[in-house]
Parts: sequence; structure tokens; C-alpha cells
Amino acid sequence: MRASPEIAVSTVIFALRHDEPHAAGAPTLSLPLVFRTREPYDGLWALPGGPLGDETLEDAARRTLAATTGLAPAYLEQMYTFGNPDRSPDDRRVVSIVYWALVRADEVAHARPQQNVRWLPADDLPNLAFDHNLVVEYALWRLRNKVSYGRIAHALLGETFTLRELREVHEIVGQKRLDPANFRRQVESDGAVVPTDQMRTGGAHRPARLYRYNTEMEPVDLGPIARSGATTAPTRSTP
Repeated sequence: MRASPEIAVSTVIFALRHDEPHAAGAPTLSLPLVFRTREPYDGLWALPGGPLGDETLEDAARRTLAATTGLAPAYLEQMYTFGNPDRSPDDRRVVSIVYWALVRADEVAHARPQQNVRWLPADDLPNLAFDHNLVVEYALWRLRNKVSYGRIAHALLGETFTLRELREVHEIVGQKRLDPANFRRQVESDGAVVPTDQMRTGGAHRPARLYRYNTEMEPVDLGPIARSGATTAPTRSTP
């Protein structure tokens, strides 16, 4: 008979980044993974996380993120609870409450991760420890659904951005090309972004208007619990 389940908190963090600084071309949707140096799954990559301490779930997610990746994301949302009995190959029963986060490339560049942390392309991952491939797959599904109707692309961009940069985020996350003219009309009509007086100059393209997100609108609807001021969102258990 197994002992009481252990509770862990893990986080999937997405960023758009280049493998090499100042590299040309579109960035890659990537996430940080931790190289395991002990059993179970010694030698495999895993999501940042750890046991739940005497703290809130969100505090645990932020603590483990800061310890491993050096990141403190502004956007952190509780995503799902994974608790199948066979998640761990030993006799332990581990239930993981998973958060997901979005960070900008400049935040990644200034972070100081542990030596055993590496950023890998989200769509080209090796075999991960535990059921973390499934966790990442679910997080990608959530991200691609949300970016199509929610206003969360701002979490992957700076304070100001061009419409070309915003469209690039939607194209990379959604894995499909978008018509520039139609995208511009859609973005400008829904009031999510507003133009600034600044222009982006330099590079191969002509100067482009910089936009910012409309601060009078919520970037993403986190549901009735978040709107009521509670610190955590509801979770769902795997079958």
C-alpha cells in the first residue's frame, strides 16, 4: 500500500528567443528545462519544480522558478493537476500542480539560471522525465488556444512593439502565416493595442509605428476566482 501522495509544483515557462544573441530571423518558442542528476530519471531533462512547502501554491511556483531559472514572470497561471498513479517509477505517488508562465526575451537574457538549466525548442523536445512531455504538450495547446482570442501576446513582448512583431508572435505560437492587412484590421478594431508617438527605426525595414497594450483592458481573463481577488485558480485532475 502506498503512502500518502506527495504534492509537487512545476512550471512550464515559454519565451520567444534566439539560440544565439542577435541572431537573424524569427525567434523560437522555447522553454527552460532542468537536467536531472539523480534517480528517478537520472540524465533526463525535466520541468522546473519541487515539493510544496509551507506556502501557497503560487509562492511555491515562484520560489522554484527563481531558484532554478532566475526568472520572476509577471504572467503566472495555474494550468492543470497531473496525478496518475504511475507518474513516478518508484513506489511514490506524486501529484503535480502545474503552472505556466510567459516571459520576454530580455527577461531571459538578464536571468541567472543554474548551470544545469537549458532552454530548448518547445516543439522539438527529447524524451523528458516523468510525464513532462505530456505536460508541455498540454501547455502548448493552452497557449495556442489562448493567443487566438486572449490578449496574452503582450507577455512575450516588451512594453512597446510594432504590429509586425505582434503578428510574428501569433504566427510562431499558432504555427501559421497571417495576412498582414487582415491582422492589422483585427488588432486595431478590438481596441487591445493603441498607437504611441514613437517609431521603430534602424534595420532593413522602414520606420514603423510602435504600439502598446491598452492598460484599461485586462490582458487575459483568468476567470471568476482571479477576478474576486483569490490567489489561486481552480485545478482539474487527470483521469
